[in-house]
Amino acid sequence: MKQLLKRNIVLAGLGVAAALTGGGAELWAREKSSGSKDRAVERARQEVKMLDDLYKNLIVLIDGHYVINTSDFPATSAAKALSAAMKKDGWYEARVVGLTGVLKNAENAPQDDFEKAAAKKLRGGDTVYEELVTRDAKRYLRVATAVPMVSEHCVMCHTNFEGDKGNVAELSYTVPVIE
Repeated sequence: MKQLLKRNIVLAGLGVAAALTGGGAELWAREKSSGSKDRAVERARQEVKMLDDLYKNLIVLIDGHYVINTSDFPATSAAKALSAAMKKDGWYEARVVGLTGVLKNAENAPQDDFEKAAAKKLRGGDTVYEELVTRDAKRYLRVATAVPMVSEHCVMCHTNFEGDKGNVAELSYTVPVIE
């Protein structure tokens, strides 16, 4: 019975996270309305949508199953470890970026103009922010998605989240556009 209750809480958390972040719908609706015919960018957007679902599910599942005490391995630390491994292998870049004024690690603050602009938009209530950029003659899709406060477990370590139902973090992705 306890296991079933725990599973239902995790599934409810996933549903809340998807609902609060728009489940990517806002991003895809904007693409359809723009009439873009750039298939490579569309594929990159689809990849970001999959990555966003993966990271958010990872965070909610670990939080729901394994984070009980302040000494437990935080779910966002697992997401950061996964991101580091993927970047090392040359797949993509993903970062967890804090949107509150109180951060445990300075490395979690917005690092560049994109992340700073995204932070402003997401803290203001938007669920997705994106830019298409070129670096060294190669195109990249940069997308930031909102991470709302959906779990009371987060408050164990981040007491500044207490009562905050807004977007407390962003997942920032940099994905190569494969031509």
